[in-house]
Amino acid sequence: MPPDTKKIRVVVAKPGLDGHDRGAKIIARALRDAGMEVIYTGLHQTPEQIVATVIQEDADAVGLSILSGAHMTLVPRVVELLNEQDAGDVLVTVGGTIPADDIPELKRLGVAEVFTPGAPTQAIIDFIRGAVAA
Repeated sequence: MPPDTKKIRVVVAKPGLDGHDRGAKIIARALRDAGMEVIYTGLHQTPEQIVATVIQEDADAVGLSILSGAHMTLVPRVVELLNEQDAGDVLVTVGGTIPADDIPELKRLGVAEVFTPGAPTQAIIDFIRGAVAA
């Protein structure tokens, strides 16, 4: 990587009360292995904590992993807080058990892409690389 190319910085976060983070850890490792700098926030993060981490880490992207069904509450709050902090240019992706019917609404609210269970890690890597470069 040329010295003038900075690593893509991605915050991987588990908002809400989910107690299962295997998928988030797999994605974090895959992104790291692909040369990205990954900040994993751990379980039980509030939207406020996640956005504070994104700002503090000067992240290019944030990946929210949600299995609890609370995505229609938590994700819009994260997007809203990013916009309030003048960080609306941060790429927001969501992964987890998201019903197909909710995906268009999440995208309308500002989510760049939604990855459901079984999405290939390479597809996630390629999407983040492409979207951050653009």
